[in-house]
Amino acid sequence: MSILNTPIHVNQMELKNRLVMPPMATGKSEADGTVSDTLCQYYAEKSKGGYLGLIITEHSYISKEGKASSGQLSISSDEDISGLTRLVNAVHENGTRIMAQISHAGAAARPDNAQIEVLGPSAVKLPRQGTTPKEMSPDDIQKVIRDFTLAAVRAKEAGFDGVEIHSAHGYLLNQFYSPLTNKRTDEYNGSSMSGRIRLHLEIIRAVREAVGAQYPIAIRLGGCDYMPGGSSIQDSVAAAQEFERAGIDLLDISGGFCGFTNPDNKEQGYFSEITEAIKKHVTIPVLLTGGIVNGTAADRLLLENKADLIGVGRAILKDSEWAKKTMQKLA
Repeated sequence: MSILNTPIHVNQMELKNRLVMPPMATGKSEADGTVSDTLCQYYAEKSKGGYLGLIITEHSYISKEGKASSGQLSISSDEDISGLTRLVNAVHENGTRIMAQISHAGAAARPDNAQIEVLGPSAVKLPRQGTTPKEMSPDDIQKVIRDFTLAAVRAKEAGFDGVEIHSAHGYLLNQFYSPLTNKRTDEYNGSSMSGRIRLHLEIIRAVREAVGAQYPIAIRLGGCDYMPGGSSIQDSVAAAQEFERAGIDLLDISGGFCGFTNPDNKEQGYFSEITEAIKKHVTIPVLLTGGIVNGTAADRLLLENKADLIGVGRAILKDSEWAKKTMQKLA
């Protein structure tokens, strides 16, 4: 049996294999962010047959000021819970675990209401984007902590098997993490690792207290910006250790302001150099995504101790039978 086809635990959650469908925005939600029939059908199709160990849903906004795009899924209101429960049930019926990714877009936000201010850690434009956000006040920061915590509680109430905090691809927490966009001089300052991850740690601890010790919490970290002056692989190792100590059960590693791709690596497993470095310093599972399109490459990355789980996005997006064909071939 291949390593990809072996079980693994994330906190108290057992996954029957190590294949993960990572978060991928679909734009299939209703206009108000609630779950649509089309969205439920999409996740039911992807999980059909139960060949995936885990699905992590597309990023869901925790507040209206944190909304990234139209068609994005909402987890910002208790009214969202009933629809999210339908989505969870559609996946659970196929014998597949599902976690909710919760997110605040920060300076990358595109709120529907023009009266809502776009917020960021500093009044600094994002790389390759033109909007200058308002620097967040202490009250703004406390609201973000509350909003992440309430969203995590909603995920648990809706029946999700766990929750993932989004800090990658240039969204709010990634903006605090990256020296490119965090120019603050207070306790959340961008000039020290403790300042850059302070908000992450406060959110992790608040979420842990709210959902309990046995509920799985993941974080998706944009481990490296691959840009001059940006976050480094060494930074990601230091951050990962602190996240584990604070209560994180799963580290999902992707890119920072470089997005989903690594300009320095075009091989399958774009971010394997980051996950390999992190794995040497943590005891919790590490998830690797990025350009992985066949089971042989996935197994090799696991065998080489580059990661504990493998995320396959675009291949599954293009072919809903990919997981079935791959796992049957490896059985």
